Amino acid sequence: MSNLSKLEFVILDISEKNYLSWVVDAKIHLAAKGLSANIIPNNAASSQEKAKAMIFLLHRLDEGLKVEYLTVKNPLELWIDLKGRYDNLKATLLPRARYEWMHLYNSVVFRIVSQLKLCGETINDEDMMEKTLTTFHASNMILQQQYHEKGFQKYSELTSCLLVDEQHNAL
Repeated sequence: MSNLSKLEFVILDISEKNYLSWVVDAKIHLAAKGLSANIIPNNAASSQEKAKAMIFLLHRLDEGLKVEYLTVKNPLELWIDLKGRYDNLKATLLPRARYEWMHLYNSVVFRIVSQLKLCGETINDEDMMEKTLTTFHASNMILQQQYHEKGFQKYSELTSCLLVDEQHNAL
């Protein structure tokens, strides 16, 4: 049964790839084992609970990380050290996630258009522009009409204009 629990919990990779998901998993598993207090400052955990939490956390570290943190005896200290080491990941992940979020609609449109074309449907730029404009929220009907009146001939012209306008609005 212990081998099963190891498979349910991914080991923290030394390359930072899975730190954010590892933290979520670690918190959930520690809570399930009644050990979550060990990673909270000023906790009153017993030495036995601390040892259990350390064993749990160390067994879920990459071998390189395990060797590096082997001398740490307090789970809170380990937790803080790992946070200090990997928390900068948010700063690199967030801009990428925002970029992907911003371009999500465009990539979905192209995927669907590709599927429709593979099924023999004819989809042109006019269809794609009309579909994009009709996805505007009802409160933006005037904006939809303004983009419609600009008379874009290509879908790429419309999306470029929308992205520029979105960036100006964000500023």
